[in-house]
Amino acid sequence: MTIPTTIDVTTDRAAIFRIRLSVAWLIIPAMIFVIIFFVVPLIVMIERSVFDPSPENYARFFESAVYPRAMFFTLWMSALVTFLCLALGFPYAYLTYLSTGKWQWLLIVLVLLPFWSSLLVRTYAWTILLRDSGLINWALLGVGVIDRPIKLMGNTLGIVIGMTHVLLPFVVLPLIASMRRFDEDLYLAASGLGAPPLIAFWRVFVPHCMPGILAGCLLVFVLAVGFYVTPAILGGRTAFFSLLIVMQVNKLLDFGFGSALGVILLLVVIAAVALGSRVVRLEAMFDQGKR
Repeated sequence: MTIPTTIDVTTDRAAIFRIRLSVAWLIIPAMIFVIIFFVVPLIVMIERSVFDPSPENYARFFESAVYPRAMFFTLWMSALVTFLCLALGFPYAYLTYLSTGKWQWLLIVLVLLPFWSSLLVRTYAWTILLRDSGLINWALLGVGVIDRPIKLMGNTLGIVIGMTHVLLPFVVLPLIASMRRFDEDLYLAASGLGAPPLIAFWRVFVPHCMPGILAGCLLVFVLAVGFYVTPAILGGRTAFFSLLIVMQVNKLLDFGFGSALGVILLLVVIAAVALGSRVVRLEAMFDQGKR
């Protein structure tokens, strides 16, 4: 029996090429879908923002204080919703992490349950609770806490409540995934070195969850910046940036300026993603340096 001493490089390259070609055939349908329904509309929007009627569409954004103020308000509200989602989601994710068996799966299912219903249905469900004759005002009036209904929707409060409820799972799920990778032996090591339980939690457990925290917060913030349905239903005439874009396109039929506003919002989202990715990379490099 002879043992080959050389490798047929040509045959190996042909095999690798065939494997790559077979994988490419699997990717091509998805690429076509993305190009038709995402890339082409984006190109059309950019083209209209520049040539319908002119690039002065972007100058109009700064001519009035309404649009920069609306952008600042949208970013502020998105940051507030992100903070509230983290404040509510971290304890829930930690409870899920501590639970075992069927209780853990029950808590995970409760997080996934909102995805089984329409966003529009969930938002309209909040109108039943928050309107002047809704369940919350009815209960407060019944127990004598208030003497007349308080305004819970048609303002920023309604937006915050609705968006926090809708976006909360997008923080909880990355946190659960991050917590489940935690090594329990690190707690024992911290305790052996004299760290109290609370100090061990903040100095050992929370830093380990930082990738999940950053990923969840970035996801919620990006989704919140471009949210439309919930601010439109629960916010009334609140100057959310997405509402201004819809008003320009649907009511004023100013497609050029509406496209320019959409491009500006897209650039803000891209900047937020780039900044968040940079922070995540720096966090990962810092963790590797400590190890």
